[in-house]
Amino acid sequence: MYMKLLIPVAAGLEQITKRQLFSLGYEHAPADNGRLELDGDWQDVARLNVCLRSGERVLILLSRFKALTFDELYEGIYAIPWEHWLTQDSKILMDGKSVQSALAAIKALGGVAKKAIIRRLSDKIKSGRKTFAETGARSVVGVSIFKDEVTVTLDTSGDGLHKRGYRALAYSAPLKETLAAGLIDSTFYNPDRDEKKPFADPFCGSGTLPIEAAMKALHIPPGLQRDFDFNAWACAPKTALALAKEEARAGIKQTADLQIFASDINPEAISIAKYHAKRAGVEKYIRFSVGDATKFKSAEKYGVLLSNPPYGERLGTEKEVQTLMRNFGNAFKKLPDWNAYILTALPDFERYFGKRADKKKKLFNANLVCGFYSYFGKPPKSEDKESYEQKEKL
Repeated sequence: MYMKLLIPVAAGLEQITKRQLFSLGYEHAPADNGRLELDGDWQDVARLNVCLRSGERVLILLSRFKALTFDELYEGIYAIPWEHWLTQDSKILMDGKSVQSALAAIKALGGVAKKAIIRRLSDKIKSGRKTFAETGARSVVGVSIFKDEVTVTLDTSGDGLHKRGYRALAYSAPLKETLAAGLIDSTFYNPDRDEKKPFADPFCGSGTLPIEAAMKALHIPPGLQRDFDFNAWACAPKTALALAKEEARAGIKQTADLQIFASDINPEAISIAKYHAKRAGVEKYIRFSVGDATKFKSAEKYGVLLSNPPYGERLGTEKEVQTLMRNFGNAFKKLPDWNAYILTALPDFERYFGKRADKKKKLFNANLVCGFYSYFGKPPKSEDKESYEQKEKL
C-alpha cells in the first residue's frame, strides 16, 4: 500500500535531512512548508522511524483541501476513509495549528474534526454508536491549516523521533537529539571516509553531541531502542517494524577505531554523559574527561570541534558568557587546522570569539533563536583544497 509521507523538519535542517533520506534510498523528497514529502509503504514508514536521524516525525498524508468555514472543514474530514486507518476503540488525539487562515480557533477546529471522524467511523462500521470508548491504540490526527488549505495527517511515530531512548537523566538545557544529529551532518565529520578523524565537544553537557557522533560513525539506527505508534495499529502489518530493525541491525559496525572526545568542566555532567553513552551502546568509543573548555588543546590534526556552549539558564549572566567565549576563542586559535562549529544564542558571538565565521546560519534550539557559526581550518595536504572548501559549504 503506497502512501504519501511527510517528514516535519526543524527550520534550517531541510537540506541535511534530505541528504539523510537520499542515503537511505529516497531520492525524491521535495520540501513544502517545513515538511519533506515522499512516497512509501508500511515498510518505508518503519524504516524511516527507525533510521532517520534529523526528521521530527513520520506522518501519513491523508488529505488536502480548502476550508473557509467549519462546515467545509467537517465535510473534508468526513470524506477521508477513516475506517481504513482507525478502529472503534482507537484513542484519537487531535493536534492542530492554523496560520494565515479564516479558521483560526485551534480548539474549535480540533473539536469539529474529531466529530467528523467519529461520525464517519460510526456510519461506515455500522455500529450505530455516536461515541467510542477510545481504550485502544493511540492515533494522533494532525489538522494543519495554512492560508486556508487544510492538511490532514496521521502520526506514525507517536513520541517525537528525538526521543531515542538513551537520555534518561535530566540536565540543564539539553540539546535535542535530532538537532544534534543535523549539526553533526553539517560539519566535515565523515567517519565513513576517515574513521580516525578527531571529533571533540568541550562543552558536552549530558553528552548528546558525542553520542550522536558515535552512533553515526557506528551506523547505529537512532530508533532501534524504541517503539512507535503505528506498530499497534490494526491497519499496519505486524512484521514491518521487526523487519526494519533487523535490516538496521545488520548495518551496524561491530568495531571501529574512533577518536571522539567529550569534556565538561562539571563532573556531574560527565557522569550523566557516561551513563547516557552506556545506554546508547557507545561508551567505549568516547573519551570522557572533566576539563575547562578554555584550556582545550589537542595533539591531533584536522579535527572537528562541534559544541553548544552554555548560555541563558545554563550560565549566570551574558557578561560571563562573553568572557567565556573570548577565552574559548583564544584556545581555538591554537588549533589552526581544526574546523569549529558553534551553536549559540549569544549576540555578537563572533566579536567575543575573536574571529568572523566562514559561514553562519540561523537555527532554533528549544524555540530560542541561535546562530550556527562555522570556522574552516587548513585542509590536509592530501586533500584538494577546492573540493574540501566546497564540501564545507554544503
